[in-house]
Amino acid sequence: MSEHGLEARATVMSRTNIIALLIFGAILGYFLSFGPTATQKFKSGVYQLLAPFFTGGSGLKKQLTSVRTGLKSLDQLEHENAGLQVENRELRATNQGLRDAENEVNRLRHALNYRERSVFKLIAAETVARDSSTWWRTVTINRGKRDGIEIDMPVATDEGLIGKITTVSDSVSIVLLVSDENCRVAAKVEGSREQGIVSGERVTTGLTPFLNLNFLSKQADLKPGQKVYTSGVGGVFPSGLLIGVVKTFRVRELDGQAQLTPAVDLSHLEDVFVVTGRK
Repeated sequence: MSEHGLEARATVMSRTNIIALLIFGAILGYFLSFGPTATQKFKSGVYQLLAPFFTGGSGLKKQLTSVRTGLKSLDQLEHENAGLQVENRELRATNQGLRDAENEVNRLRHALNYRERSVFKLIAAETVARDSSTWWRTVTINRGKRDGIEIDMPVATDEGLIGKITTVSDSVSIVLLVSDENCRVAAKVEGSREQGIVSGERVTTGLTPFLNLNFLSKQADLKPGQKVYTSGVGGVFPSGLLIGVVKTFRVRELDGQAQLTPAVDLSHLEDVFVVTGRK
């Protein structure tokens, strides 16, 4: 474009700007000439036109503030949730401890009640070890010579007979369990005149032991559930201690034999009593 063309275009733009300015001035003067009341109405109209923009901006600001508040609340909730989880774990641990303590108190109370109502003189003891080589064979208790324990004294729980003392030191003793084949107990069957000898049956680790009641008559015909007690024959075990209950009965060539389930769970021995005689 030539210099003359540029100059002509600039002149036209200057004239246009001057005309627009004159028109704006005339309009402004026109509204100002109306006086304060008309001017106020004019301002109100302008503000009315601009109000949506102000309102939109304010609403957006409020929304942004609300989002920030929401995010802060989520952080607080997450923190509170973590605190509640820790507190819940602590409460569960405390609750379990209380249950264990309650079980311990109940167990000791039960044992004390048994000792008080028993017809036998009893010395309370706790199992402290078990023979690992033959799992069902022996246990060690925390009573010995200084407590008045002697060899061949019977050992029982409130549920029944568990065995007899075989070895005694000053502070501990070894109990041969009734489930061992070397422990033999003279026995009688409730509701009958049948008597025999109970002996253990050696089993592999992990299996529930059974007891054999031998030398019964072939006509015994014992029924499952019948209880078998010590008979007192032989002098080692006093009469009246529960040994077990009949599981099965069979007739052999020379006698009858019953298989018994022990009265005591020999895999969970804790509190036991050494029988020193009758009251």
